[in-house]
Amino acid sequence: MTHVERLPRERTYLMSPPEHFVVEYAINPWMDVSTPVDTELAVKQWEGLRETLVRLGHQVHVLAPETGLPDMVYAANGAFSVDGVVYGARFKYAQRIAEAAAHRRFYEQQGTWNFVAPVETNEGEGDFAYLPDALGGGVILAGHGFRTEVAAHSEAQEVLGRPVISLRLVDPRFYHLDVALASLDDRTIVYYPGAFSAASQAVLAQLFPDAVVADEEDALSFGLNLVSDGRHVVLNSEATALAAKLRQAGYVPVPVELTELKKGGGSVKCCIAELRP
Repeated sequence: MTHVERLPRERTYLMSPPEHFVVEYAINPWMDVSTPVDTELAVKQWEGLRETLVRLGHQVHVLAPETGLPDMVYAANGAFSVDGVVYGARFKYAQRIAEAAAHRRFYEQQGTWNFVAPVETNEGEGDFAYLPDALGGGVILAGHGFRTEVAAHSEAQEVLGRPVISLRLVDPRFYHLDVALASLDDRTIVYYPGAFSAASQAVLAQLFPDAVVADEEDALSFGLNLVSDGRHVVLNSEATALAAKLRQAGYVPVPVELTELKKGGGSVKCCIAELRP
């Protein structure tokens, strides 16, 4: 891979602190109700992630957590925004349904967003990734197979006015797109091929020949559940092999520890929704 200078771009994010975070139910293979959660440590680690983003020059909005919604910390799932338009979430599992309303209130209270409520089941940035400059213009990569319904992909395309490329997830451990694929800059991705169907792997290989290709070890350490500003890549501290690959590709890995939030099946990206006014 050709070494090029990677340039950062200031981002705006939305996060929600894990003040009520527990694992009381299991809706993905990572959740184990018998494993205790240290909520105090979860809050401390979350705060470390927030401070890391601020230190890198980004703006972070905070969505107040609500009792009875322990997974609200995974703010990426609450909506998906592109150029001031917000495509709202509709969660698959009953335990998370009320989170969508909390996110909708945030956008409506801001007063600057065009919020569109969904008809189809989708889990926001959990299953949507946006690359503003890929393929000659903005393109959305969209996952389906476990949470988001494929019908939501065409709905998102109509709402957001960007082409949507559907990718089928086939490994339940990688139940959302954001644990199998991430954007590194406005046109480059990193992904784990084994999370996708053979046809979707072929599509990704054709569209992104310069992608950073992760292996199973990277994916299982939640390394792909990352956020990048185009230069700095904030990722789980356990993903050391992926950090080395990213460094070789010219990016600057910024490791953070999120051991407690991994118990709910999420890491860095799950905790962060990007706001694109």
